[in-house]
Formats: sequence, C-alpha cells, structure tokens
Amino acid sequence: MTTVLTPASPLTAADRCDRCGAQAYLRVVLVSGGDLLFCAHHGRKFEPELKKIAAEIQDETDRLTDVPARTQGDDH
Repeated sequence: MTTVLTPASPLTAADRCDRCGAQAYLRVVLVSGGDLLFCAHHGRKFEPELKKIAAEIQDETDRLTDVPARTQGDDH
C-alpha cells in the first residue's frame, strides 16, 4: 500500500472501520473525493481494490505491533 508519511490527522480510537466498526488503522482517501476507514483486517482483505481507487492510503497498522516503552518503576 502507499503510505502517507505525514498524515494530516492521526487516526484515533474514535475512528471506526466502515465495514465492521472495529478501530480503524487505515484511511483511504479516494480519487473521487471522500475517504474510507478500515481496520487492519479489512484493509488487507480489500487492498487490491483499494489501490485502484485510492489517491492516498494512510496506514497506521504498525501501531498494532509497536511495544510501548516501559515506565520507570514498572516491575511487571
């Protein structure tokens, strides 16, 4: 997928997949105007079709595998 390196607005927990309602990690800006939001699963599932109609794809799925930094005093 084509990834937008500097998204205008990062996706938040309030952004939901247009297909299933799960948290969205991809924003597809359409050539025809408007955008669609997808969870990682549906983004992968529809990737071939989305590439055909997308002006840009904001892909934040890497957030799913990022390990949060440990805080000082975190013994767990």
